[in-house]
Amino acid sequence: MKAVIQRVSEASVTIDHNRVAEIKEGLLILLGIVATDEVDDINWLAKKIVNLRIFNDAEGVMNTAINATNGDIIVVSQFTLHASTKKGNRPSYIKAAKPPVAIPLYEAFVKQLEHELGKPVQTGEFGADMKVALLNDGPVTIIIDTKNKE
Repeated sequence: MKAVIQRVSEASVTIDHNRVAEIKEGLLILLGIVATDEVDDINWLAKKIVNLRIFNDAEGVMNTAINATNGDIIVVSQFTLHASTKKGNRPSYIKAAKPPVAIPLYEAFVKQLEHELGKPVQTGEFGADMKVALLNDGPVTIIIDTKNKE
């Protein structure tokens, strides 16, 4: 599982001119899933994200996690995070999990994230053509790959 985590002042997801998700301060998470992802990846990633100390404390230092800020989260599926650009100029998405595998993992990740955060998490729609808008705060953008835990 690969996640691009962006600290935002606001973010939204629109599908067919309908806003399906909208938050103020919080995190926008783009999530890519591969066929070898499993429950351990979900649990580790959700816990890691909720405990990342990337929000400013009273002294203006990034020392506070989202669960202490009462911030919100939007999760958007994004198979292109697993693009391979090694050969040629057209990315290959062969590593990205197909929907029958990816959808249950995506849904399980959202549920685990809600459990860790202690409140509902908003989402886009798996496989839909989405328009994602955000105001990146910082900017703070962190990439985490569960296959390369650094």
